[in-house]
Amino acid sequence: MKLLILDRDGVINQENDRFVKSPEEWHALPGSLEAISKASRSEYQVVIATNQSGLTRGLFDIDALNAIHARMLHEVALLGGHIEAVFFCPHGPDDGCPCRKPAPGMFINIGERLNVALRDTPVVGDRLGDITAARAVAARPILVRTGHGATTESDCEGLDDVEIYDNLASAVDQLLRQP
Repeated sequence: MKLLILDRDGVINQENDRFVKSPEEWHALPGSLEAISKASRSEYQVVIATNQSGLTRGLFDIDALNAIHARMLHEVALLGGHIEAVFFCPHGPDDGCPCRKPAPGMFINIGERLNVALRDTPVVGDRLGDITAARAVAARPILVRTGHGATTESDCEGLDDVEIYDNLASAVDQLLRQP
């Protein structure tokens, strides 16, 4: 079984600069849930790795975050798919947390908890922090143009080694074509 790590906001669901604070505010991007289902029914174990500083900022509590993730898991399950686990960092950008992307701690934790080597593991994100964290653990960074991805693509240098796709569905389709 291979591992596939996905960022949440901007990759799976619509990005909201004011934070997704409730299940009612969580809206899947077109094709993203189907892509997760397809990947999980093939050779991939799908894991979510997401920064959630809205917790520290007091914008929502752990119960709300769990309810958001329960909705996401349920919607994927309705399509015959499965998300193995959701990892999150609750800290803000100035807290110096080693698990907050772009730091690699969350990915290291995923590898340890699932007993999986991260080298060449596909990591799909929409921000430079996702790419930086993936590179730090020798994973395979993939950028999607949804969420902040188009801006990341146009504003950031040094993305030559990064695969770039329009959305999660096209990234997963390409992954499933490869041996």
